[in-house]
Amino acid sequence: MNRTILGRVFLTISTTGTPDRPATDLGFLLHKHPEKAQQFSTSHGTAHVFYPEASAERCTAALLLEVDPVALVRRGKGKGRGGAPDAALAQYVNDRPYAASSLLSVAMSAVFKSALNGVCRARPERAADPMPLRIEVPALPARGGPELVSKLFGPLGWASVDAVAVPLDEQFPEWGDSRYVRLVLEGELRLADALRQLYVLLPVLDDAKHYWVAPDEVDKLLRAGDGWLADHPEQKLITSRYLSRRWGLTRQAMERLELVRLAELDDLAVESVDNAVDETTDTEEEPVPLAEQRRTAILEALRAAGASRVLDLGCGQGQLVQALLRDVRFTEIVGVDVSMRALTIASRRLKLDRMGERQAGRVTLRQGSLTYTDKRLAGYDAAVLSEVIEHLDLPRLPALEYAVFGSARPQTVLVTTPNVEYNVRWESLPAGHVRHGDHRFEWTRAEFRAWAQEVAQRHGYGVDFVPVGPDDPEVGPPTQLAVFTKTAEDDIKKKEAKAA
Repeated sequence: MNRTILGRVFLTISTTGTPDRPATDLGFLLHKHPEKAQQFSTSHGTAHVFYPEASAERCTAALLLEVDPVALVRRGKGKGRGGAPDAALAQYVNDRPYAASSLLSVAMSAVFKSALNGVCRARPERAADPMPLRIEVPALPARGGPELVSKLFGPLGWASVDAVAVPLDEQFPEWGDSRYVRLVLEGELRLADALRQLYVLLPVLDDAKHYWVAPDEVDKLLRAGDGWLADHPEQKLITSRYLSRRWGLTRQAMERLELVRLAELDDLAVESVDNAVDETTDTEEEPVPLAEQRRTAILEALRAAGASRVLDLGCGQGQLVQALLRDVRFTEIVGVDVSMRALTIASRRLKLDRMGERQAGRVTLRQGSLTYTDKRLAGYDAAVLSEVIEHLDLPRLPALEYAVFGSARPQTVLVTTPNVEYNVRWESLPAGHVRHGDHRFEWTRAEFRAWAQEVAQRHGYGVDFVPVGPDDPEVGPPTQLAVFTKTAEDDIKKKEAKAA
């Protein structure tokens, strides 16, 4: 019998009220109705929101996160606590599905997004005012123990910070305490402030994150820490742990927090303090989108191969065709796609109806299926299959393989496809989901290499692999590119066979 074992992470938020300010206003602030039990898909499981009690005098909202530890391992590929590559059992047997951590923080940001931002159109005055709160986290990993919990939450306006260490085993007190605490916070705070504090400090106390810490984590930290982090006595520890001890990001965050502190001292806007740089002359570059990095890698590979006549197979809306047209060394470009609608959009993008005769002579858009042979596609220098193969059902891949490598047989074939291992680095992508709704599969690096090497061997090609995008040391690049080159030995065999 198949059985799914799920871990449950728990958090409750309680408040009290009066007849004119009922406690059930908590439902308006959280944007979750007290009479309904709701569930939401998050990055690593399913979040449930329900109300164990809801009256004018007292109201409690509970957030329960169900985490699938097997899916967590598949998504994380060994990243995080207990996930070292040489600790296979520890990848499955660890505390992540049961203890509050960055998993719970991400669930809070997804489920209580409006509340975190202090937005409540139905009760704006309640969102802006402090209210009596009691927040309980039954199992919170705390590297630093109850003392550190008090140091972190104590300066933030709570009347009571009760952090009690959980024993390793109540039947064997001599074993001592575990690194977990039962946390209860009580006091009068704005709900948004309380949620932001938890969003930051849960992973800080755990001293681990389940996802890759990218530069945008600095912005997340500063947004959530607005109003309390700049003056916190443990600011350095919070910043360092939240950013997984990435010192460059930590330094950047500390510098920006110091600007906030200085601005608050003089009652000025941060922009007026940090005015030493003229924004009109700022030369800092924006992050390059992955799609653009992919096209750049393809163009470089085509130039290195010396190709001039190029097929863009599965050209979609013509972005790569447009990039190829900008380089005069590509003298003939053919875009092929099964979708007539996509070809129509590509034609508009390229402005074919207004293109000069000479330029128009370089490009052709053609409707066709990539799983059928087409004699018109033979004889070209190179063919590109950019983000195409994953849109086909696996049983149809052999047909595409023969149509391209066996029939058209260009000198060079470029194939790009997502690296599923990298998906763990996208916090917003739910566990087990592919990047696009039409993807039939997404391969690991090993799976893609195995397929590409088999194709190359069958059809007389050599193959090299090129990373596209940031090449993460643990999970590789977001996109993988295979460069197939027809071997000279294969050409000789073909000529000999023809002569015979």
